[in-house]
Amino acid sequence: MSDSPGYDAAYAQWRADPDAWWMNAANGIAWITPPTRAFDPSLGVYGRWFPDGVLNTCHNAVDRHVAAGRGDQAAYIWDSPMTGQQARITYAELLGRVERLAGAMAARGVTKGDRVVIYMPMVPEAAIGMLACARLGAIHSVVFGGFAAPELAARIADAKPALILSASCGIEPGRIIAYKPLLDAAIGLSPHKPPSCIILQREALRADLTAERDVDWMEAEAGGTPHPCVPVASTDPLYILYTSGTTGAPKGILRDNGGHAVALHNSMAMLYGLKAGDVMWTASDVGWVVGHSYIVYAPLFAGLTSVIYEGKPVGTPDAGAFWRVCAEHKVNALFTAPTAIRAIKKEDPEGALIARYDLGALSALFLAGERCDPPTALWIEALLQRPVIDHWWQTETGWTITGNFRGLGLFPMRAGSGGKAAPGYGVAALDEAGQPVAPGDIGTLAIRLPMPPAGLPTLYNADARFRSAYLERFPGWYDTSDAGMVDAEGYVWVMSRTDDIINVAGHRLSTGAIEEVLAGHPDVAECAVIGVHDALKGQAPMGLVILKAGVTRDEATIARELVALVRERIGPVAAFKDARVVPRLPKTRSGKILRGTMRKIADGDAYTVPPTIDDPGILDELTRLLKS
Repeated sequence: MSDSPGYDAAYAQWRADPDAWWMNAANGIAWITPPTRAFDPSLGVYGRWFPDGVLNTCHNAVDRHVAAGRGDQAAYIWDSPMTGQQARITYAELLGRVERLAGAMAARGVTKGDRVVIYMPMVPEAAIGMLACARLGAIHSVVFGGFAAPELAARIADAKPALILSASCGIEPGRIIAYKPLLDAAIGLSPHKPPSCIILQREALRADLTAERDVDWMEAEAGGTPHPCVPVASTDPLYILYTSGTTGAPKGILRDNGGHAVALHNSMAMLYGLKAGDVMWTASDVGWVVGHSYIVYAPLFAGLTSVIYEGKPVGTPDAGAFWRVCAEHKVNALFTAPTAIRAIKKEDPEGALIARYDLGALSALFLAGERCDPPTALWIEALLQRPVIDHWWQTETGWTITGNFRGLGLFPMRAGSGGKAAPGYGVAALDEAGQPVAPGDIGTLAIRLPMPPAGLPTLYNADARFRSAYLERFPGWYDTSDAGMVDAEGYVWVMSRTDDIINVAGHRLSTGAIEEVLAGHPDVAECAVIGVHDALKGQAPMGLVILKAGVTRDEATIARELVALVRERIGPVAAFKDARVVPRLPKTRSGKILRGTMRKIADGDAYTVPPTIDDPGILDELTRLLKS
């Protein structure tokens, strides 16, 4: 039994009558034409949510709060240690800027249903651009700032935008990334040529504008005629988000307006326990789904203040950067990726920098993006003395699949688990035949159809690809491609991607389980386990570990201790004999470790450099280390 009757009651209520549950949640949204039914199973690939509702997403995020008297409250706080600047943008100021930018875009031919590519750094204008698209009923597609020209070109070719919003540059520690040459090269490579680009000139590096096509952002915005909100159907697209690591034809996750607004607004109180006037900081990037959902949209749906941060967890200037932001802006909830906490732990293993800051406003820390290893979760929980909530979701879902729900009353947390299924999700671990496995057994985690509101209804212009990628393997289910288990009490444990389940002499082992053991060693700051080819066993696990700052012990001794630790905790069945100390691990810009690429390097297979990688040079470094 759960210790949270609020959660149990809410989940049971959703199970008993999903339509009534979601129609009630829909009352939190301002509709132009309220929906008369929650779900129509005859529409789309598996059905559509609130099919007869009409609304505008920008109105729900901005206009209605100004009309309700919250115009003087900050909507966004921009904090940029990269430039030394901060800005506070009230709801009233935001409304004015979004209205004018929407007018400038409309004057350049953007209308309802058109696509707009946004290629921006972490500046307020990125959010303003997204909201202006939503105001017009246009479909935005944000491409992570600094993506290489061929990757940007592939997205321009697929989305065929009527306009591109971009900036002259992005700023990273120690370097300035010139965006405009990358954008120009991408447009040159793409068969589709957008007729207009609006470019934000940043003082760190101004760009030469292309005559007849490019216009200065601030000039265009200042001259824009304020544009009203355009009514759109609930089922009309809000955005396309191309998944990271895409090769070949881009895979565009589609998100609709109505389901997105309802689910995200509902999540703010139910999951995060936040209300109008609170401050939420999601330390991510607008180029990722987390940034879309919990920097730009959801906090504003609920009338909060959202922090936009242009910096890193360490190095801007030190491992106390996150705590400085929380203290200065009186952040009530911080949401980041486990990799950020591990980076802080590596640089400040005793947590000394936390004590420098007044974190009295902070009520909880939320983690997502990849599974948080228990040692890291327990480390930060002990230092913060606040709930640390690991929750699991995907680009495809738009909001959490599992978690712990502050608005319903927290149930006991278990480090390493992503919590329990959110109301709206039926989650099970399935075997290869599509049957639920016994509690505690590992299988493929799947979600019973239909996906809840905000879940992708399909891929952009690719229904058949959507079916084959997500629905055909287990009829009646959405295949998450994550491996894990559901225990007897309903806690969900996400262990790895399904391609990170390794087969050692016929035994299926989760690399995540081995990583959990390695991460528990007192000298280890971060680790990854990959399955490499073994002539006798088929595959064998290899552990790559990064040591904490200040560790000077012999690396060979530490490696032997790690092998012994895995043998003690998991047993000889793991056949774990290879632990290696490395200076860095290859990651995407969102912080996910590139295990598949490392596996190819270790096996000597050909690989392509992933377009999302943070530092391509590390792959050559790893190749030398793994061959030695």
